[in-house]
Amino acid sequence: MGAIISTCLGALPSTAELFPPTPAAYTPILYGFQYFPLITVALWILSWYPAGKTSSQSVFNIPGRIAWSVMELVGPINLIYTMTSPSPYSPSFTDLPKPNILIVALYCTHYLNRAVISPFFSAPSMSPIHVVVMAAAMLFNWFNSACLAGWLRGYVVPTIPSFNTATSGNPSPRSVVVELLPTIGLILFAIGMAGNIYSETEFFRLRREEAERRVAKKVDDESPGGEARGSRNKFYKVYVIPPACGVFRYILYPHYVFEWLEWIGFALAGTAVAPFSALPPSTSAPFLAISPPLRLAPWLVPAAWAADKLAVPLPLPAVIFVINAVTNMLPHARWGRKWYVEKFGEKAVAGRGAVVPGCAWM
Repeated sequence: MGAIISTCLGALPSTAELFPPTPAAYTPILYGFQYFPLITVALWILSWYPAGKTSSQSVFNIPGRIAWSVMELVGPINLIYTMTSPSPYSPSFTDLPKPNILIVALYCTHYLNRAVISPFFSAPSMSPIHVVVMAAAMLFNWFNSACLAGWLRGYVVPTIPSFNTATSGNPSPRSVVVELLPTIGLILFAIGMAGNIYSETEFFRLRREEAERRVAKKVDDESPGGEARGSRNKFYKVYVIPPACGVFRYILYPHYVFEWLEWIGFALAGTAVAPFSALPPSTSAPFLAISPPLRLAPWLVPAAWAADKLAVPLPLPAVIFVINAVTNMLPHARWGRKWYVEKFGEKAVAGRGAVVPGCAWM
């Protein structure tokens, strides 16, 4: 057993190969991250999630705003570091094709909102986050940004099964719709991000109004000024169930759905990112970095097949990101709906699903 463990550890990339990832280390990173959905099976079974409204007292808690900002900043910081680090395998950041730079900008724009604006300027308060949740999110964001960075730097990853039509010398003709996929992706990304921000802002507004109502009621019921003694934040742990109207009319977690739409758009926009093997020889030859072959997870094969049939480059890391984001957030939404039922009752939930209209289970 010791020899097996030693052999496995010896096969892992060294630290120097990971920061930033080399082409040789890139395939193992992609391989591991594509199987993240298997880990999320545990999230369907375990309701324990010590963050947000389900957080609890623990010596391992980190203040909510700080923990959230740190774990969300890992992604853009690692992406920018990897994209701008000198490398013999890729041109400098400023020499990259414009679609590659645009994808970097989209990713960083999302996380600017998630890591800075949302916790420090939009949210009235944030409950403590357990260090385990924080560490897991940091690891997820590092893997995700490392996968995206290798793709955007032009690393070529042969896949098993192999689909090569989109990058061959004689690609099949493409329809006008396929040519518009990057533009459609940008529109979906913008709609998704706007909807996500709007949904969260509405929820934060409801929490503020409820907190103000409670404070006003306490002032009426107690001696003047008494309510302020020992109060650290009047918004702390004040949660409401959104009324069944607007974006919350049919589901309880519209911000999740909008975020998924955002990343679907991100992946579609990524079809404009061509591997350097598809660029003119004078551009790609000095930097052609071919990683070891990657055996695709079964659920990724249809995406590779579709990209082949449409004759577009497969935005594999972006597709992995979409799948991983959905499989990670779905169980949280499911347990969140259960929490709403236990806290406010089925009548207040009004038959809404977590992310699927009218579905009590989802």
